[in-house]
Amino acid sequence: MKIGYSLSSEETTPKDLVRYAVRAEQAGFSFALISDHFHPWLTRQGQSPFVWAVIGAIAQATNRIALGTGVTCPIMRIHPAIIAQAAATAALLMPDRFFLGLGTGENLNEHIFGMHWPPSDVRRKMLQEAVMILRLLWRGGAQSFRGEYFSLEKAQVFSLPEKPPPIMIAAAGGRAAELAGEIGDGLISTIANDSLVRKFRVSDGGSEKPRYGQVTVCWAKTEDEAKKIAKEWWAVAAIPGELMSQLATPAEFEAVAQFVDEKAVAAKIICGPDPDRHVEEIETYRKAGFDHVYIHQVGPDQNGFFEFYQREILPKFK
Repeated sequence: MKIGYSLSSEETTPKDLVRYAVRAEQAGFSFALISDHFHPWLTRQGQSPFVWAVIGAIAQATNRIALGTGVTCPIMRIHPAIIAQAAATAALLMPDRFFLGLGTGENLNEHIFGMHWPPSDVRRKMLQEAVMILRLLWRGGAQSFRGEYFSLEKAQVFSLPEKPPPIMIAAAGGRAAELAGEIGDGLISTIANDSLVRKFRVSDGGSEKPRYGQVTVCWAKTEDEAKKIAKEWWAVAAIPGELMSQLATPAEFEAVAQFVDEKAVAAKIICGPDPDRHVEEIETYRKAGFDHVYIHQVGPDQNGFFEFYQREILPKFK
């Protein structure tokens, strides 16, 4: 089991994202995923830097830690050809350390050009076509493509790594997990669901592709303090999954979040300083079939979290 760290772009400045990546490497985390948003979920979170600029800075500031997007949506806001170029550059800056996490996105980030937000089955088809374009461009040479959703005309990515970065596909449901097994080099999920992992593994032909699971926690000196911080910064944890992909603005999320209480958030986030609870949640993902777990610490006290995990949690998974 490898333990990683979640770089939360929605609540962190660009410079602090780089600083936390360095700190995660020093603490002993083996990898990190960085979120790719145009908007934060809530205005309170207050940030949303351009992920590819931050990745470039992290590449120069770190030496060992692997880094992936968690996750990028290549179907509306950014054309897959641009993602292909960006990911190839990141892989050159981080040889054998960069991977590309992809998903079908959220309306929150993808509506900004005024395009219709497609239903989930259409978004999965768009993602499948986008991955075809990525792999096509990473072959090198001038490429053209005419698909149902995307087109390329004599496009060539000149700066290419020796081998393309792995593509991990995010999934929260069975059909998305099956697609991840078919088109991806690995799975990303926020749900410790063994059925999801089984569907992924059946669809990938039974190979041992990596499975990444995200655990959201809020370490603080007391459980009560952690619950308050979690409610303030990450009330979206208790918003139903379908709404998470459909609401369009931070204001809309805030309108829903006002009906979420502290107890509901704490039911979704591991709150407090009890190491057994943190280890138990990680083990839940292991038992579900995940071999990589990355930890999202909610709120501004990342330094306290790093000290806690370096002292109490990471040694248990060496």
